[in-house]
Amino acid sequence: MRFFTRALSGLFLLALTVGLLAVAGGLLRGALEERAAREVPEREIREQVFAAQVATLDPATIVPVLDAFGEIASRRTLEVRASVGGRVIALGENAEEGGRVSQGQLLFRIDPREAERALAIASTDLQDAEAALTDAERAAELAAEDVENARAQLTLRRNAATRQRDLADRGIGSTQAIETAELAVAAADQSLLSRRQAKAGADAAVAQARTALDRARIAVSEAERALDDTEIRAAFDGVLGDVAVVEGGLVSQNEVLATLIDPDALEVAFRVSAGEYARLLDDEGRLATQDVTVRLETGGYSLSSPATITRESASVGEGQTGRQIFARLAEPQGFRAGDFVLAAVEEPALAGVTRLPSGAVGSSGGVLVLGEDDRLEPAEVEVVRRQGDDVLVRAGDLAGREAVTERSPSLGAGIKVRPLRDVAAEPVAEFLELSAERRARLVAFVEGSDRMPDAAKQRVLAQLREERVPAGIVARIEGRMGG
Repeated sequence: MRFFTRALSGLFLLALTVGLLAVAGGLLRGALEERAAREVPEREIREQVFAAQVATLDPATIVPVLDAFGEIASRRTLEVRASVGGRVIALGENAEEGGRVSQGQLLFRIDPREAERALAIASTDLQDAEAALTDAERAAELAAEDVENARAQLTLRRNAATRQRDLADRGIGSTQAIETAELAVAAADQSLLSRRQAKAGADAAVAQARTALDRARIAVSEAERALDDTEIRAAFDGVLGDVAVVEGGLVSQNEVLATLIDPDALEVAFRVSAGEYARLLDDEGRLATQDVTVRLETGGYSLSSPATITRESASVGEGQTGRQIFARLAEPQGFRAGDFVLAAVEEPALAGVTRLPSGAVGSSGGVLVLGEDDRLEPAEVEVVRRQGDDVLVRAGDLAGREAVTERSPSLGAGIKVRPLRDVAAEPVAEFLELSAERRARLVAFVEGSDRMPDAAKQRVLAQLREERVPAGIVARIEGRMGG
């Protein structure tokens, strides 16, 4: 009984302790809340303002640029073929892959002994034909003289027969004398006919001798041409490629020995879609623009050259679309046939358009313009052309107002913004005129660089040797030099 009483007393004291602690915690919490209410003032709710980049919709005349990829090719490319077969006994100077040759320079020489032998035989035949013609002409002259003599004898015989008839008419001559004279005339006439036949045969022999002489001369000409064909020379100034012959090798007739390319007569062939092609046409259906800029990006360096459109493809081509256009490079230095380049074509100028970043215009042509109290208002513009990361639009009634250049989910109609306006930067020169010391330092760095491919190195060196060098190339090289 005593144990039960003590247990109840312990539980009572424990419950009393827990209750007192709960009352103390409630009092402490109330005191803290009252203190916080007295010390912290009520906050004022403010509208959130977002920063936004804006640009003014100023209509202007802009020349759109159409970018298309193309391939460089040479307008003068010649396959060097062997006109005769035989063994190659000599190679000309620079007759190697990438060798630069001049017009008329010897490239390959094929063993000429067979051609020389044929020429010697043809020359001997020509001499025989000339001698035969001389003999035939002399025989013809003699035959002509025989005809004249036979004609003179016939005249004499006829005169003698006439005298015999006169004597017979006067009763002096005899019938036998007349018959003898007439027989003589007939014999003389027959002799003349034989001489004329002989002369005709002599004339025919002369004609045949002349024909034989012409054939002999043709044979000599063919033999000389065959001998000349043993020496293969460059048809124009250019660079050799695909050289497939070595000294001592055997070649067959019409075999391709190399390819001769004119590196200064380059053009770019690029393809545009039918819609892009239609934008380049004028009212008469002809190309309204001819200005193209060709750029080659390689190894962090850039080559560029102005070009002029010269022609377009006559047909689309099987399995292809669009139109193929050809443009001739004005400054081909550094470019090579087969380079994959970017061709930037200047389209006809567009008046009353504004250039904006592509992120400023929605898919349906909507923009956000700055309204009263710097609040955004939705508006619509006409998208005229897309140029890479930019878009050309017609602002219409929105001309002169400011539009957000980069939209985000937090920006919308009625949102108040803090406009950020760009300060126009000074134009940077595209080309530089280098001093001799600066140029030499750049050339030395490029020549000593082992990280650049040889082809890219030659292209960069070609531009560094120009009077005016692209500023981008100078900046990149000096950046790698650390200066």
